[in-house]
Amino acid sequence: MGFLKVVKNKAYFKRYQVPKRRRRVGKTDYQARRALVKQSKDKYNAPRYRLCVRTTNRKVICQIIYATIQGDKVMCQALSTELPKYGIKAGLTNFAAHYATGLLCARRLLNKLDLEEAFEGVEECDGEEFHIEEEVDEDSRRPFKALLDIGLVRTTVGAKVFAAMKGAADGGLHVPHNCKRFPGYEAPEERGADANFDAGALAERILGGHVAEYMETMEEEDEEKYKAHFAKYIENGISADDLEDMYKGAHQKIREDPSFTKKEKKDIKITRNGNKIVDGSGKLYTRNKKISKEERKNTVAQKIQSARKALLANAEEEEEEE
Repeated sequence: MGFLKVVKNKAYFKRYQVPKRRRRVGKTDYQARRALVKQSKDKYNAPRYRLCVRTTNRKVICQIIYATIQGDKVMCQALSTELPKYGIKAGLTNFAAHYATGLLCARRLLNKLDLEEAFEGVEECDGEEFHIEEEVDEDSRRPFKALLDIGLVRTTVGAKVFAAMKGAADGGLHVPHNCKRFPGYEAPEERGADANFDAGALAERILGGHVAEYMETMEEEDEEKYKAHFAKYIENGISADDLEDMYKGAHQKIREDPSFTKKEKKDIKITRNGNKIVDGSGKLYTRNKKISKEERKNTVAQKIQSARKALLANAEEEEEEE
C-alpha cells in the first residue's frame, strides 16, 4: 500500500471529538464535569465557578475556573512553588502545603475582586468547621461561591485535595462542604447518633504536626535515611520544632500580601559552539550531538570490548590467587 495523505478538512475535525479522547486517556471525568459546569436555565450567562485542585510530583495547583462556549477560563491561580516567598521552603506537596495554596488562591481572588476586607475568613487556623455564608448578614454582599473540582482523585478520608478546600474556605470563599472527609472525623457507630469531629487533629495536620512527628522518629531510628529523606529541610535549617511556627507565619504573610509578582525575563543571547550552547550570562549547556549509524555501532563494539577486557582481568586475578 502506498503513502496515504491525511487531509485535515472539515469532515476530519468533525470526527476528532476531543472529549472522547480525554475520556479514553483518563484525563477528564465528564460525568462530574457536566454536573459542575451546568448552568441554571433561569439565569442568563451566570457561570458556575470551580475550585480546581491538581497535584503533580513537584507542586500543587489551585485555580478558580468557569466554563464558556469557547472553553474554560481561569480567573485566579495559586501554585505551591510560590510558598517559599512566604517562608515555606520545603515539602511543597504535603497536606500543609495544600492548605496554604488554597488559602493563597482564596485571598488572591478576593483581593482581585475588592472583597478582601468584606470576607476575612479565619485569621488563625484552628481546624474548626467554618462556612463564610453563615457569618454574613442578609443585607451585605454575598460571598464568592465556588464548587470543589477534584478531577480524578479518590475522595478518601484525609485526601490532600480537601486540605486545599479547607484553606480556600478559611480564606473567605464559599465552598459547600462538610467535615466527613477531614482527618479527625469519626462516623457514628449507631444510626441517628451524633458524629465525632476532632478539630485539633485537623489543625495538627494543617500545621505540619504529622511531618514533625515523622521527622523525629526517623532521626532517632535511622539518621542516614533522615538526612536523605529530609535533605531540603536540613539545607534550609528547618527542624521538627520549627514547622508549626513556619506554617503559622506563612499564613499570616499570605493574608498580608497575596498578590502575584511576575518574574523578570532575562535577555539571553545564545551562541552555539559544536554541541555546546553558551547563553548571554556565560553559562554553558551541553547538548547531545546527532551521530550516524556507523558511529553508534562503533560505540557498542567498544563497550563490548571493554567488558570483555574486564572479565579477562578478573579471571586472571582469580587464577593468581589460587
